[in-house]
Amino acid sequence: MTAPCSPIALQVFAHRFAAAAEEMGGTLMRAAFSSNIKERRDFSCAVCDAAGNLAAQAAHIPVHLGSMPLSVLAVMQAVPLAPGDMAVCNDPFRGGTHLPDITLVAPVYAPGEAAPRFFVANRAHHADVGGMSAGSMPLSTSLFQEGIIIPPLRLVRAGEVDRSLLSLILANVRTPAEREGDFAAQIMANLAGVARLQALMQAHGPHEMTTMAAALQDYAEALCRKAIAALPDGEYLFEDLLDSDGVATVDIPIRVRLRIRGEAMEIDFRDSADQTPGSVNAVRAITLSCVLYVLRCLLPEDAPTNAGCLRPVTLLTRPGSVVDAIFPAAVAGGNVETSQRIVDVLLGALAKAAPGRFPAASQGTMNNLTLGGYDAVRKRPFAYYETLAGGHGASAVGPGASGVHSHMTNTLNTPVEALEYACPVRVRRLAVRKGSGGSGRHCGGDGLVRELEALQPMEATLLGERRTRGPWGLDGGEAGLPGRTLLRRPGQPEVALPGKVRLQLEAGDVLRLETPGGGGFGPARVSVEVGD
Repeated sequence: MTAPCSPIALQVFAHRFAAAAEEMGGTLMRAAFSSNIKERRDFSCAVCDAAGNLAAQAAHIPVHLGSMPLSVLAVMQAVPLAPGDMAVCNDPFRGGTHLPDITLVAPVYAPGEAAPRFFVANRAHHADVGGMSAGSMPLSTSLFQEGIIIPPLRLVRAGEVDRSLLSLILANVRTPAEREGDFAAQIMANLAGVARLQALMQAHGPHEMTTMAAALQDYAEALCRKAIAALPDGEYLFEDLLDSDGVATVDIPIRVRLRIRGEAMEIDFRDSADQTPGSVNAVRAITLSCVLYVLRCLLPEDAPTNAGCLRPVTLLTRPGSVVDAIFPAAVAGGNVETSQRIVDVLLGALAKAAPGRFPAASQGTMNNLTLGGYDAVRKRPFAYYETLAGGHGASAVGPGASGVHSHMTNTLNTPVEALEYACPVRVRRLAVRKGSGGSGRHCGGDGLVRELEALQPMEATLLGERRTRGPWGLDGGEAGLPGRTLLRRPGQPEVALPGKVRLQLEAGDVLRLETPGGGGFGPARVSVEVGD
């Protein structure tokens, strides 16, 4: 525990650290080549202290940010980084999430010192990293099918990119030019973060900076303990199901046992299902990210988000389970789909502890769509990835929002113009899916409808959830409508597709995606007419 600091100083430095991460994000977004990073903003940036603990983050993607410090730790253990160095890593079993999420880590040294005072890191979702399907989000049964696995390796040495390592990575992806551009953007983002923190150390001194980083973690811990103490003591259980793993297993239970004792919380997922043959397995880093996200939801809006938030919590998982998979489990969908269900069960348990404080289930899926092939008109390969928004769960305060990304994702929809520019597709429709939110005193938010027409032959992979049962309502509210996917081929009847499917599209095929609505809250009011 550090010495007490002025509340004003804490707030000032909280914003300074967060601003460094935000500046990194702005650099990455502007410099990126791919629409997934530039338009959808599928990336995250963070600052870690010398021990690898999260010191500050930008308001980016929760599933990235809670796990990124584990990648920083993996780098610290494997690759000594000198000034001007950067390391790259995407291994899900070394702090990563899934292979398309590639993390770049850089040390921040004070002048004349032998050890770094801080680390900056950014994680970006690359639209393709190889593997058995274009877009690297396959219906896989092994990590080896999902793309190139990058352990912690030095990509930049003294400011110079290791061209041999970069060439090896680019030789294993479908769109090397775009990947190289995105790597360059990640390098520039870290350079921006290093420059900002060094400027702050020059202005305030390295000791003051590290002292304030530690004090902010203590402050976040104190706020989190206060928030937990406000919940009633007890043990609260909740269970929800994943539809399937896309290969052989259906109705996969995720169970949590939440124990609240004073200002401490124990979160026990050990009764969840065993890891599955398909790719919905989540590594423990993802589960930890979900816990951090839910804890952050308990705190005031202006509270700092850092490693201190996790100190009052004990997380129990079982290695070999769907929420703590072991190598070489397939994990492409665990990051995007299972993370959403982990949040659902945590919020469901908290809703039992404090009825009325927490919302009904949101869409519970990211509706992942990948497209890839060779564009014969532009004469270049393409690989495209996006997630689709849906309905947010209603709450005691009001209805859920429609057409938004919720919980563990915080990306944008790809603009129609950007999608049509990047890929040989035509967007036939983008609209709100009216009436898909669950009814109740407050209705759940509606999902979206998106119709894409293939203009040339291409491969498509869909990885979605909430297709067999809709997001649950609370306090008498109804569930939202499940999502569905339809394929319409010229001259043929429309066909319903499963939530997880890989298919070949031909020119003229139309893919229609309808995303789930959020759950409703409270019983719907019934109007009664009284006769004479």
